[in-house]
Amino acid sequence: MLGNLLLVNGWKGSHVSASSPKISLEQALVGESEALKVLGDARVWLGQRVMDPKAQLVAEFVKSIRAPGYFPPLKELRQQLVKAVEILDEPAPALARKENLTVPGPAGEICARIYASVSSGLTALPVLAYFHGGGWVQGDLETHDGLCARLALWSGAMVIAFEYRLAPEHKFPAAVDDCCAAYLWLRDHGAEIGADSGRVAVAGDSAGGNLAAVVCQQMARGDVGTPMFQVLLYPATDMIFNTLSHSERAQDEFIPRDRLDWYLQQYLNGDTDKDDPRASPLRTRDLSAQPPALIIYGGFDPLRDDGRLYAERLSASGVDVTIHEYPGQIHAFLSLTKAIPQGIQATREVADYMRRQFF
Repeated sequence: MLGNLLLVNGWKGSHVSASSPKISLEQALVGESEALKVLGDARVWLGQRVMDPKAQLVAEFVKSIRAPGYFPPLKELRQQLVKAVEILDEPAPALARKENLTVPGPAGEICARIYASVSSGLTALPVLAYFHGGGWVQGDLETHDGLCARLALWSGAMVIAFEYRLAPEHKFPAAVDDCCAAYLWLRDHGAEIGADSGRVAVAGDSAGGNLAAVVCQQMARGDVGTPMFQVLLYPATDMIFNTLSHSERAQDEFIPRDRLDWYLQQYLNGDTDKDDPRASPLRTRDLSAQPPALIIYGGFDPLRDDGRLYAERLSASGVDVTIHEYPGQIHAFLSLTKAIPQGIQATREVADYMRRQFF
């Protein structure tokens, strides 16, 4: 059932100018002009920000079917995210090359998927390692298939999506260890799959953005070298969750505070892990050796300030940072492109940044 399908998420607007309408799935997928008609005066505001009408329809739809505070069994929870993306995200475009592989990890094989707009050839392609979001509990190669394919198509680079061990079966720092191993494998063995091992970058969204930032920090402490750049999409950077945006969006329908706390209970071994820079990259003292960064987030995302504060810290440390707030957007909007066209705009922004950095 669709109601069960999307119970993984939640949302609640900060200030609504009129009674919010009940939204069906069909209405959530209408065009922007029709969305404005459906919403009428019932717009969601946060200070001077107004929620994008398409984002609001998705939010209202999810609010109408979710069960607050309900956390289904893990198998069901993970399948919900897969199905939600199938319904709300555009399908992956066709590519000349798309293939699965496994790479060795610290506790077994790591599943991965190669995306490239050209077939294997004589010229090695620069490569972006992508780590999916999902609260360190959900997500896999399927949930971010469309996003990764679009990035490969529009950037001209190779993209490799990596899975990692999920919580609660595998507690912190298992995910960190897997992502670091994946990056190191690309540096050592990228040529075997047609990648340029000298041009490797990292990216991720939400929990995956957290992991991408941590990989950069961990590599700065070693001899291999940091990634060429990092793309952090609405990253979680401090596990304390005490920023203004967390307070403003505590009842967010996609990642309300109770769900964020639940994710941390699954992922971390205890509260002391929150201070570990491998969990909270914002807490790392010295960021001067970090690679250039593109950081994107939405104005209505509880993780808005996580991204903003990390960007400010990087910039203050002399790192070249491009930061872009989409003021009307919600969490995960780059993975909701069938319902939220601005997710396509943001994806193209990422692809353009990749092209400028790589080529």
